[in-house]
Amino acid sequence: MNAFDLKAALLAKHAQHVVLIHFPIALLLVGVAFDAASRWTERRALAAAAYFNLSVAAVSALPAVATGLLAWQFQLGGHRLRGTLLLHLVLGLASSATIWCVWWLHWRARRKEQALPAYRWPLELLAVALVTMTGHLGGFLSGVNAPG
Repeated sequence: MNAFDLKAALLAKHAQHVVLIHFPIALLLVGVAFDAASRWTERRALAAAAYFNLSVAAVSALPAVATGLLAWQFQLGGHRLRGTLLLHLVLGLASSATIWCVWWLHWRARRKEQALPAYRWPLELLAVALVTMTGHLGGFLSGVNAPG
């Protein structure tokens, strides 16, 4: 396979998921970091940066989930999932849902011009933990974290 074959790269049965998944992961982590920094420094610009990062994270989670489901269909023909792959799917869906919940809290506070609720911190930490566990399992599935 030619490394510069664009058609092969774009039409590979699973490659899109492996590439797209990095966007919601990075945007969530940076959004939570900006949120913490805005709380610590009380700078509104950092809060706005957190909001926009979380917005793009939520939107980019949709194609990541869709390409993950398509990879399951293409690679395994839709066969029943078990073990690590099933756990990766469940955690991936939970990660996407919590990213959307975190974004919704920020959106609602911004729309109503209110302070963010204190319970966002546990939710943001849960989202980070779910995304971390999902990515870790994905690394095993892709062979990146394989033993040896």
